[in-house]
Amino acid sequence: MSDNLENKNTAVAPSEEKQQYSLNDDRRVKVLSPGAMVAKRFFRNRVAVVGLAILAFMFIFSFVGGLLTPYEEDQQFYRIDVFNKEYAGAVKNVDFRYAIADGQEMGSPVQAKVVLATQTGDTSFTYRDVTYTVTKEGEDFYSIGLTDGTMIGLAYKDIVASSVQGVKNTFDFTYNALKAYTNEESSFTADGTDYTIDEDGVVSKGGEEVAFISRYVVQPISKDVFLTRSFQEELVAELEKGAKEFTFTDENGETHDYTVEYKADVKNWIIRQGTDTRVYDTYSAPSAKHWLGTDRNGMDMLTRLMYGGRVSLVIGFIVEAIATFLGIIMGGIAGYFGKWVDNLIMRIVDIFYCIPSMPIIIILGAAMDAMSVDPTLRMVYLMLILGFLGWPSMARMIRGQILSLREQEFMTATEAGGISVSRRIFKHLVPNVIPQIIVSVTMGVGGAILTEASLSFLGLGVKFPFASWGNIINDVNNTYVLQHFWFIWIPAGTLLLLTVLAFNLVGDGLRDAFDPKMKR
Repeated sequence: MSDNLENKNTAVAPSEEKQQYSLNDDRRVKVLSPGAMVAKRFFRNRVAVVGLAILAFMFIFSFVGGLLTPYEEDQQFYRIDVFNKEYAGAVKNVDFRYAIADGQEMGSPVQAKVVLATQTGDTSFTYRDVTYTVTKEGEDFYSIGLTDGTMIGLAYKDIVASSVQGVKNTFDFTYNALKAYTNEESSFTADGTDYTIDEDGVVSKGGEEVAFISRYVVQPISKDVFLTRSFQEELVAELEKGAKEFTFTDENGETHDYTVEYKADVKNWIIRQGTDTRVYDTYSAPSAKHWLGTDRNGMDMLTRLMYGGRVSLVIGFIVEAIATFLGIIMGGIAGYFGKWVDNLIMRIVDIFYCIPSMPIIIILGAAMDAMSVDPTLRMVYLMLILGFLGWPSMARMIRGQILSLREQEFMTATEAGGISVSRRIFKHLVPNVIPQIIVSVTMGVGGAILTEASLSFLGLGVKFPFASWGNIINDVNNTYVLQHFWFIWIPAGTLLLLTVLAFNLVGDGLRDAFDPKMKR
């Protein structure tokens, strides 16, 4: 009977048997880990997910895109431009020019007296008790001599130009050539050599041209350039027509284009030659070869943006890593020990808050410019400086959190268990502050990127040839670039804006996800 009673008491009612659940029953309560709960809360925040997607794109664009682009970060491109450089000068000779015989003197006062004599028709004049004679040899051509018959110089308006490069005409040659030309003679003798001269003023020796006479003076800008008679004659013909440009084909069959500009104030012409010059392909518009054009150094803008994003992101993370490392150590020690240790560290934090960070960074940047610090080493210094100046806010936040945690029961247990102080701080206290650290770091990276961009925009941050979004935007310090070359600054500014915004959105999302008091 007792056995029957026991069996009766242990029997399970059919209704209760139906309510038992197995471990794999989908109706049982699911328990998520803390990390899974945070992730679930984070991904429910659509704005935070958008920020995360933007950050993912930026990392792929910067780190993967830099590997896929066919160009290098500092690869420069060139193009051929036509530049009109000053090639020669020309003037029509309306005033007398002078040639002085060897061993003779004819200063400016004497030359002025000669001009006066030609205007009044005098055949002689006296200057400082010396009598000079003025003999008209031809139209606008005079010889000046002494009363004993010695010729000391010439005054003329037609120029005898040498047709042979490097050969300078002698005084005797100039005198006899001008005399034969003005008197319409066909030959003359100078320096013991016979020459022929045609009606156009071309002087030849033995059938070979040696000089020509013209009222125009045409001289090259460069001493290495020799202007042939054919060039000068074609140029003079165009000048008399009032042409603004002309084309000349040299003896080698090569064609050259020239532009002519008349300077009314000095009454001469400037001749400029169009030359093909290989220059940097600066500010070239977007094309199939360069999707976002080129910058002022002739570099591909899209490639520079990829490498620039890599530099900006790396600097932002390293700066925040340095600040977080120092903040955890200083904040953890201050929060755990309290008393005079806390006061000392907090006073150090107050001192750092009083330091004018931006002026100091600007001064250090200018000093590195003066010392011509290597661009790679300069980036290392920049990260160290920004990280060292950014730890106080992290330390204060960690110190506040640890002050509230150190009095809890689990810390009493660690103390009773004989765990060392360093393990209590960094193995038990700091891990409980990880959520706040993650949020602070996420939002701090955006601030570090903005600081680097500001310094690079001012020319005190990342230096050429390295690219960053800040020094790319530096091009807009030129108003002309700002107005006409949108592809230089708008893409970089947009990427910088989206990246910093994305870090802030992700930081806000993490803050909400880690907060268990938030309503879902």
